[in-house]
Amino acid sequence: MADPPAELVVDSVGLGDQALDYLEAWELQRSVHAEVVAGTRPPTVLMLEHPAVYTAGKRTEPHERPVDPGGAAVVDVDRGGKITFHGPGQLVGYPIVRLPDHVKVVDYVRRVEEALIQACADLGVTTARVPGRSGVWLRADPVNGRPERKVAALGIRVSRGVTMHGFAINCDVDLAWYDRFVPCGIADAGVTTLSEELGRAVTVGEVLPVVERHLRSYLEWTPYTPTPDYEARPEPGRVPRIELIRP
Repeated sequence: MADPPAELVVDSVGLGDQALDYLEAWELQRSVHAEVVAGTRPPTVLMLEHPAVYTAGKRTEPHERPVDPGGAAVVDVDRGGKITFHGPGQLVGYPIVRLPDHVKVVDYVRRVEEALIQACADLGVTTARVPGRSGVWLRADPVNGRPERKVAALGIRVSRGVTMHGFAINCDVDLAWYDRFVPCGIADAGVTTLSEELGRAVTVGEVLPVVERHLRSYLEWTPYTPTPDYEARPEPGRVPRIELIRP
């Protein structure tokens, strides 16, 4: 009989005033990834905040980079997807876990999305997936003139059967940073925060344990019923699919 999977470790490594520089966190990811690959460390999720930084995935075009990044660094990374922003008030999670044989990469992405969807629901915000666009979304609100808007983004890499990079959920991040570029290359939708949607301050500290609880549940790899999707809206000029990097 196969050994049961090791219990997921959730490690808060840099929050608030201790927010972790992106390059330092990336090096930490690589170190933890090597240990999980070697079997010397249990599956681990790094939870943190970053100082303001833009990260450009493999599909980022030159014109999509911010002309004026406002003093934030722009870092090229080895995950899928386009350019996005990380900064204070945004909970970032890097699950570094070995995928079981029966779990495909797309299923893993869906599980992380589902954990965030359920966390949003617990906090009072209704979200779902938009097929063709990874992440967690709110429906358009035409009465108030609000487009579909993303509250959580995902960017994944899988190497040697173990995941890297992960997700970012906007708690009370300053949305002015998103005015400097087109988030994920999608010009016909918006970006929001939990605070914006709920009309109150929703901190990273409030959101972290809720996200942790759902990640633990969905990364147990047991069957689940996914939240129904919203209408499909592929990225402009792109056939809909999830962009993943697999060496």
